[in-house]
Amino acid sequence: MQTDQVVRMGTAQGRWVLAATILASGMALLDGTVVNVALRVIGADLGADLADLQWVVNAYMLTLASLILVAGALGDLLGRRRVFLIGVVWFAAASVLCGLAQEPLLLIVARALQGVGGALLTPGSLAILQASFDRDDRARAIGAWSGLGGVAAAIGPFVGGWLVQEASWRWVFLINVPLAVTVVVVTLRHVPESCDASVAGQHVDGLGAGMGALGLAGVTYGLIEAEGGISASVVAGVTVGALALIAFVRRQRRAEHPMVPPSLFASRTFSSTNVLTLVVYAALGAMMFFVVLQLQVTLGYSPFEAGISLAPMTVFMLVLSARSGALATRIGPGPQITLGPLVCAAGVLLLLGVDADSSYLTGVLPGVAVFAAGLTVMVAPLTATVLAAAPDRYAGVASGVNNAIARTGSLLAVAALPMAVGLGGADYADPAAFGDGYRAAMAASAALLVLGALTAFVGLRGTAPTTLAGAEAATEDEVGRGVHDLPHCPLSTARAPAGARPDQR
Repeated sequence: MQTDQVVRMGTAQGRWVLAATILASGMALLDGTVVNVALRVIGADLGADLADLQWVVNAYMLTLASLILVAGALGDLLGRRRVFLIGVVWFAAASVLCGLAQEPLLLIVARALQGVGGALLTPGSLAILQASFDRDDRARAIGAWSGLGGVAAAIGPFVGGWLVQEASWRWVFLINVPLAVTVVVVTLRHVPESCDASVAGQHVDGLGAGMGALGLAGVTYGLIEAEGGISASVVAGVTVGALALIAFVRRQRRAEHPMVPPSLFASRTFSSTNVLTLVVYAALGAMMFFVVLQLQVTLGYSPFEAGISLAPMTVFMLVLSARSGALATRIGPGPQITLGPLVCAAGVLLLLGVDADSSYLTGVLPGVAVFAAGLTVMVAPLTATVLAAAPDRYAGVASGVNNAIARTGSLLAVAALPMAVGLGGADYADPAAFGDGYRAAMAASAALLVLGALTAFVGLRGTAPTTLAGAEAATEDEVGRGVHDLPHCPLSTARAPAGARPDQR
């Protein structure tokens, strides 16, 4: 039977659903930021050069960005909870392989496998919130998810620095195992299953997924390897990648059941927020990559000191993200999504001046605090807006699109910026060489953030507050198709979670 309003904020089940999705997505975000802190130590321990370290970051981002779309579609088709759980277990297993790697290539391969797990669990966490919570509670739930998930990302450098300094960089990955076990237990007991009953009998576009993966892999390979000069292999990689991406777009426009329904982009709100996501997360990925290395390479910070230097992000995200989402519900998302990138840009420009003579209190902290404030203003309304702009039955796909675009932005920035600012080889160990490249990279990141603000100002002008409450999210007919209709989920053996009321079964 249909259950169209499954979970409410403030209930026990609501808290458990939030806990499972926040912990799982936080685990993936934690790894993304923790690894940046460990990069210099990993490079020294495994004998890696700068290109190897770029691949340690980008192998994960590559498979994550490439497969997150098909993972979102799989969740809509087969059950969001089921695919989410598979992703959590896969991520934990790949994390063990990362922790056991003895040379750069093995670590890069393990990171790529870890990205597969991240692709399966990341869109699932948001889609579960969108499909499970009452429409009036979704913005608050997503705000809480963004804030507490952001805390995991922000606390990553702190935890990673402590683990690297007191134990080993390998524990940066191995710590995921107990976290994953907790997520599996909570999800099996408390999270309801949901799927899109209207896609029953359809199949996932494997060829389209392959085209997207090949496209991103080719472009990423070309950008990273171009630091050694333009060679035939670099040209071939970029060419093959570009052609594959063009083929992917053409296939999505013509396929009977596309992974990315072109109709989603008919919404100005959906299109604008995804363009904004691309440029903002490119800046964020570059900022995290370069700042953590700058603190260690030029200022001589230990991994722990570099990690704790970014702790103000934790405080801002923890205290203010849910309030930011609630404010956007009242006034509309446009003002916050426009202001947030500008505040972040101001923070990046402050950090641009960090050099060997900078003290933490006057040189590092102001920039980190301003950047964290901008991120807090922007993230919750941005996430809620992009999901609210899509019909409920495309919850997994919309989440996958936005996550893929965010990861692609970070992927391309980390791949392209070191070459663009003249860094390569062992420059990450040379304070003078790295410092020059750092300043150029931070200036580029600030420019991207300003571009993001302009995109929001033009694309979201006039967006009504009711958007975040779900006014654009679905028509009555779409709700009536049974987004939460469990008997239609293929292979579903889901039972109502423990503690669910009769009207939730």
